[in-house]
Amino acid sequence: MARMADALFWIGGGLIVAGAMLSVLGAAGVLRFPDVYTRIHAASLTDTGGATLMLLGMGLLGPFGLITLKLLLVWAFIMLTSPAAANALANAAFGSGHRPRIGNFQIMGEDKATDAAPESAGKERA
Repeated sequence: MARMADALFWIGGGLIVAGAMLSVLGAAGVLRFPDVYTRIHAASLTDTGGATLMLLGMGLLGPFGLITLKLLLVWAFIMLTSPAAANALANAAFGSGHRPRIGNFQIMGEDKATDAAPESAGKERA
């Protein structure tokens, strides 16, 4: 029985550390990504993923019973509210005029790709 408790301790601790690392990587993504939509995407995915891993780890470390039920309720609340909040933020950003950036990546061999239309697209031919 001691081997099982030791295994649960190490697995639970590993899940908590993995969830914390995922949350830190998500915070770096929020700072690094170029526009509001990719930042919302990074924040919502790491919020749900990091919280899931950490809550699962806490569930393995704690005694089974009411504590596990509370952790499941917290997990369900996060799973319901985080995607809804991300959707609300994206809708608000779109409604206020922020448009998704398309083509803002650098292609090999080109100096810089832009999301603007080519200059000749707006000019009329004489």
